[in-house]
Amino acid sequence: MNDYIQSMIEWIEEHLTGTFSLDALSKYIGYSPYYCSFKFHQATGISMRRYVLLRKLYLSTENLAKGGKVIDIAIEYGYSSQEAYSRAFKSVFGVSPGELQINQRPVQSYAKLTLMQKGEGKNMNFKEEVKQLQNKKAELFDTDVLNIFNGQRMYDEFHSNKVMGNSDYVPFNEAMCVHPTSKRIFDDQFIQLRAEGHQSSVESYKKMVIEPLKPLFQNYYNYIVVWFGEDVFCQMNLLTVLAYLEQSNYKGKVFLNSFRDDEFKVNQTELLLGNYLDVYEEVFLHQQKPSFELLPVMYQAIELHLSMLAEDNSVKKYIKNKDHLSEFELVKQLISVFPTLGYGDLQYIEIIKQVRKI
Repeated sequence: MNDYIQSMIEWIEEHLTGTFSLDALSKYIGYSPYYCSFKFHQATGISMRRYVLLRKLYLSTENLAKGGKVIDIAIEYGYSSQEAYSRAFKSVFGVSPGELQINQRPVQSYAKLTLMQKGEGKNMNFKEEVKQLQNKKAELFDTDVLNIFNGQRMYDEFHSNKVMGNSDYVPFNEAMCVHPTSKRIFDDQFIQLRAEGHQSSVESYKKMVIEPLKPLFQNYYNYIVVWFGEDVFCQMNLLTVLAYLEQSNYKGKVFLNSFRDDEFKVNQTELLLGNYLDVYEEVFLHQQKPSFELLPVMYQAIELHLSMLAEDNSVKKYIKNKDHLSEFELVKQLISVFPTLGYGDLQYIEIIKQVRKI
């Protein structure tokens, strides 16, 4: 059946401009519209119409970046008017097409789905990208700079090779997308709650998460560069770090180096602190949508994060439809099917156990 689903995806990709027709797709595939729609959702964890919407809107951001007229882009992607396109665009990215075109900011990539087996992850071929960054902002490679990386792997790669010159490096080894947290970030209550959520001792948690961050707690830096991907996992960690910087009254400059999960292409954006601590409380403590304007990539990630709090979320539905698969095989599929979440083995195993009541 995966061959049929992949055929649907290939057809959709060839017909993303103009008005999408489920009837035309069903005729091409040879199954009824209902069957195509049902099987697509079952195999991919997303409705076909939602997939088409996200792919069209993501591809349209590339047109906007090239300076295309909003009305022309709206017509190209099958919208009845510029207003209809703008409404759909803002519902996904949190800003209008015009706003994004004027002030280019990172958005969460929504790549073409593939049900084929994927490789072992992105190739950390970063030398050329970092060289370009250094040509743009050489000051971010000096001793008064702290680089904060999402996780140990990227930290090890950059630190061992001194990629960022004389600057300092720390990893943030957390998964803020799961488990409770506290209002004060990195205090005793935070550590206790996070350790309990991860089923870890306080001592182990401190060794894994808190101790590597000592340069952040003890030193002052004129610049902080945060290296975080586009997915939910990374963006929820990023939100926590930015909220902490506000909580600690950091006065220097902050730059986000965001990158896609399937390739190391860096998008550098200067961030202005001011509302991240409020957003942290809204999202993590009250499970509410933020009331402040955010980078589109973080806005999208928060939407997905909050959707995952629902009892019958898309991942749980997918797991229920795959009760014939082993835990190992199911985790591999979940990582492939839900790339925008960015969850790892541990997060998915926990959800599988919840669904299967193991």
